[in-house]
Parts: sequence; C-alpha cells; structure tokens
Amino acid sequence: MTIRDKYSKIREDIPEHVTIVAAVKTRTAEEVAQIIDAGLTDIGENYVQEAETLYKKLGDRAKRVRRHMIGHLQTNKINRALELFDVIQTIDSLKKADAVNKRAAVRGKVLPVYIEINVGSELTKSGLSPDYALIEDLIKEMAGMKFLRVEGLMTMGPVTGDPEDIRPYFQKARQIFDRLCSLDLPHLDIKTLSMGMSHSYKVAIEEGSTMVRLGTVLFGARIYR
Repeated sequence: MTIRDKYSKIREDIPEHVTIVAAVKTRTAEEVAQIIDAGLTDIGENYVQEAETLYKKLGDRAKRVRRHMIGHLQTNKINRALELFDVIQTIDSLKKADAVNKRAAVRGKVLPVYIEINVGSELTKSGLSPDYALIEDLIKEMAGMKFLRVEGLMTMGPVTGDPEDIRPYFQKARQIFDRLCSLDLPHLDIKTLSMGMSHSYKVAIEEGSTMVRLGTVLFGARIYR
C-alpha cells in the first residue's frame, strides 16, 4: 500500500473533526511530498535543522501545509523556529513562553501555541506536570503575552505495548483540557487537544483527541540514516 493509500484510508476511518498531523521526523522529502499531494493539511517536525532542510526540498509544497513544532524547543533555536513553523506545540514553562513571545514581538507575529503536559509524569519526557492548578497558573501568566495565542493542549502519554494502558492518561488530559476550555482570558482560544500517535491514536480519539500525530502508521518504520 502506498503512502497516499495509507493516508486516504486513515483519513476516511477517523472523524472529520480530527486533524491529522504527519510526524515527519527522518522522512524524505519524496515521502512527505506524496502525503501532501494526497491532501494532508498539517505536518509536524521534531527538530529545527531537519525542518529547514525538508522545507527547502519541498519547495512550494511546504507552503500548502500548516507546519507544527512537535519536539522540544531549545531557547537558542527559537528565532529559526519562528521562521519555519506556524504552530509550536511544546510550550512547557513560563520561561520558554516568555522567550518565544519576545522573539515573536520583534517579528510582529502572533503565534498559536499549545501547552505540553507530561501526563504520565515520566522523568525522561518534557512537559508540565499534569497538575491543573500549575497549568492554569502558566496560562494566566501567558494571558499578558500579546504575541502568543494559546490554542491547545498537547501530550504524548506513556509508551506501552497495549494502547488500552494509555487510556487513563488520555482521560486525565481530556479532563484538564475541558477545564481549560472554560477559562475566559486574553489571548486564549483553547480548541485543540493534540494527543495520540501511531500506536494509540484510536484510543486517543475515543477519549476526545481533536488532533493526532502520526508517523509510522503512514510511512512505515523509520530508517535512521
């Protein structure tokens, strides 16, 4: 089955309101071009340098999709990230939010961002603790940042063999998301719950995800060159 066929089948199988972000880490420009031509609207990259190289090779195709930063964003890469991405999904601290806001202000660019939470409280992953009060406090601080617009929540969930094992974590993320949606603050328009990847997206959608980040299920196993 071709990449185009895989994407078309998954797109038909999941609800229309759920956005598919193709996670394109290590993928070739030829592979990504195929999926864009199949109708994909959003792509996600983990690394700034890799994104720069990919977008140059994609040419005009890169302008046809919304480009998401879905990996950890280093402070020294923020300026380059602002040139490359339309959305940053990995804001996980006030320090990082402030740094992105200041650099976006220089460009006069209002940037959609998501708050990343570490819903499994795993030591090896970035993201805020899944403590609602902590997350709300960050968003309240960000309400004064004119060049950031908080539009969503992003999480990964623990990697397990059985996607059912992740369901309680997705339920917890959904509960936090629902509470955030009720907040009435400046520069806040919570509408996206980005959770679920190739092995877990079906469970994530059942638990309320509105955006899934898919790689292997679209492209096949990664080959690290």
